[in-house]
Amino acid sequence: MKTQSPLPSPGIQSGLTIEEIDARRKDAQDTVLPFSTEYPFASNYLKVDGGVMHYVDEGADTSGASPMLMVHGNPTWSFYYRKLVAEFSGNTRCVVPDHIGCGLSDKPQDWPYTLEKHIANLERLVLALDLRNITLCVHDWGGPIGFGFASRHPDRIKRLVISNTAAFRSLRIPLRIALCKAPGIGSFLVRRMNAFAGMATKMAVHDKQGLNEVVRRGYLTPYDSFEHRVATWQFVKDIPLHKEHPSYQTLANVETSLKQFQDLPTCIVWGERDFCFTPHFRKLWEEHFPEAEVHAIEDAGHYVLEDAGKRVIAWLHDFFDRHPVS
Repeated sequence: MKTQSPLPSPGIQSGLTIEEIDARRKDAQDTVLPFSTEYPFASNYLKVDGGVMHYVDEGADTSGASPMLMVHGNPTWSFYYRKLVAEFSGNTRCVVPDHIGCGLSDKPQDWPYTLEKHIANLERLVLALDLRNITLCVHDWGGPIGFGFASRHPDRIKRLVISNTAAFRSLRIPLRIALCKAPGIGSFLVRRMNAFAGMATKMAVHDKQGLNEVVRRGYLTPYDSFEHRVATWQFVKDIPLHKEHPSYQTLANVETSLKQFQDLPTCIVWGERDFCFTPHFRKLWEEHFPEAEVHAIEDAGHYVLEDAGKRVIAWLHDFFDRHPVS
């Protein structure tokens, strides 16, 4: 395991006592035990709106390298970024939060779970840790959440890594996701049958045999019950397809903000076999960031880091070397 960054002072930044942190860390160790070889990271916590947010904070922030802030989507959690954390935390601070309702964070049943709320929680974390000169890495819902934060603090963002996401409005939605979004049947499929997270372990990768059992456990363990799948369902519900949707204007504002980041070094890494964020979305990102370095991976699906992790890591090493943060 890489050197862990200092824990925020209990009661000052984390909002928890040492005893509360110790208890939560013990629970986290028990939860990740079946896949601890894949996810050997210490747990950190911060009180935010909706409960306590869990986050990974690995690597010393002493090299002058830009800290990597990695923002996940649905139905993943910080586990998705484990390969990047293992690779880059040797000389770079890697911070990876679990959104409320996801991973090892609290899963309140009556919290709003809107885009605005998730953006505010990410902002709370970044400001608590005072992250600056950030390399922002986004995937899936991490796009609108990450860029939503960035739009409020553009001076803190120095490089961008974008993969299979959208931070702009679109009416394109796959039938299978539209079905999960439908009232009644959607909740049944996602929360009762685990159709969203469960099917993703096969449908989100290029190899239709799916993920191996250990990695599959890593993705699914935090979502092992009806109650624990609340965010998986709420994220689907929060896809804003019309102006009356409560998150429509928030997403519109995020979209408008993208232009202020056009001059930043940007690397787009895209799984071309993604049934949801198809190459159409990659092309839209290229319109927003015409100077971006683009890697379109023909044999990768939505979970790009599962299908092409080694290649992505090599590209990012080269990208970071060519675009150092001063």
